[in-house]
Amino acid sequence: MIILASKSASRQAMLQQAGVPFESRPADLDERALEAQMAGAVAQDIALALAEAKALAVPQTGGLVLGSDSLVEVEGRRFDKPASRGDAAEHLRFFSGRCMNLHSAAALVRDGDIVWSHKALARLHVRVLSDDFIEAYLDKEWPEVGWCVGVFRIEALGVQLFDAIEGDYFTVLGMPLLPVLGALREFGAMPR
Repeated sequence: MIILASKSASRQAMLQQAGVPFESRPADLDERALEAQMAGAVAQDIALALAEAKALAVPQTGGLVLGSDSLVEVEGRRFDKPASRGDAAEHLRFFSGRCMNLHSAAALVRDGDIVWSHKALARLHVRVLSDDFIEAYLDKEWPEVGWCVGVFRIEALGVQLFDAIEGDYFTVLGMPLLPVLGALREFGAMPR
């Protein structure tokens, strides 16, 4: 059984649906402080550093610990989860008509060492969003999307934000699942 260093419902659901035995133990980590230390770094490197830091922050028991993180970047500006409904509306207005880069990363740690890591990119083309649509969308999706970087759940009404998506569905959900499954098989945590 692996340890998932996350409380993310989406990441837990992906692992459950894929038949991966795991226990969730959220990492005690100041993500914003780590991001501040990496000022000037590219988003994909920050996502990977956060995934690795989460996995390293969970007490080791000899098994594998999986850390994962996602960051959204639009036109060079990084976005975190919205702090309020007003913040969510502001994010959506900024995303309107632009391409959202969603950087997702995962790392496996065993006995305090990073034994595997992977980063992936999905490009989501946001359609032009009217203020009426944004308000109606948030009426239905808030507060659930408040826990989501990018202010959407692709498996719910969030799919309506986009004209096109380039990249892996699981990456969009918040973890590059197929490479993670391959690594778990490689390290003997799942049958080949």
